[in-house]
Amino acid sequence: MAKNAKWKAAARRAAKQAKQAADRLLRAANQRLESSGAKQRMKRALQKAGRVLKAASAAALRAGIAAGKKAAKD
Repeated sequence: MAKNAKWKAAARRAAKQAKQAADRLLRAANQRLESSGAKQRMKRALQKAGRVLKAASAAALRAGIAAGKKAAKD
């Protein structure tokens, strides 16, 4: 009976250690996934901001040209 209890305790310890190792790996994988997702979101946000700034600068350039033409006519 005592030998059986030792095996059970050893099996429980091994299972607990395996679970802890699996949890550590899962946490690390989730952190990588989250950081990867954050990088992708940041990249998309920067691309969108770049497109908006390009459109705004093009509109400002056209407005400046139009204002210059109007001022030259007057």
